[in-house]
Amino acid sequence: MKKIICKVEYDTETSELVSKRSFGAFGDPAGYEESLYKTEGGKFFLYTFGGPASKYAEEGIKRMSAAKADEWLAQA
Repeated sequence: MKKIICKVEYDTETSELVSKRSFGAFGDPAGYEESLYKTEGGKFFLYTFGGPASKYAEEGIKRMSAAKADEWLAQA
């Protein structure tokens, strides 16, 4: 997935996957995934996707500061 936010391109195809989390079983309508990526320029973003009853019913990208990315990683 690719998205431009504030004139910066965030692309799951060209960025480095740092970590991934899955919540719920495969096929669970409330299940979802969060994947933390880092761009070549050093910017972080969270790629989200989930079932129709999840908090990420639609595919999305949210930019993150390095501090927020560290917090997200520490929650694992």
